[in-house]
Amino acid sequence: MSEDAKALIELATRRFISEVPALEPVKLVIGVELRGRGDVQQFRLEMPDVKVTKGPAADARLHVEMRREFFNVMAREGKVADWIEAFTYGQAKATGPEQFLRLIINVVEKQQERERTPKARHHP
Repeated sequence: MSEDAKALIELATRRFISEVPALEPVKLVIGVELRGRGDVQQFRLEMPDVKVTKGPAADARLHVEMRREFFNVMAREGKVADWIEAFTYGQAKATGPEQFLRLIINVVEKQQERERTPKARHHP
């Protein structure tokens, strides 16, 4: 029996937001499409409350799609850098208005920069 997709979408979203807290207050509806063997599952993800419901998201501003087995692994183990790689190399695809996509990319890149920047040390 496969894992509950709704729970995995919630887990993946909460893990991602924990790494990029600046995205936490963003109000957004995302359509999530998971493709399996001859099967396509559609979900509606509402943020910032992280509410996931099964079915098409007619009011979604962004749509994310990927293979179900790939998503299962990413939901449990993927870090922000892994998600960036997945979108860069086509294992995951996001579509929607360019300004929304750019906003998310910019916020994620700034968070990545902050993590790479060495912290200033104060000497007494």
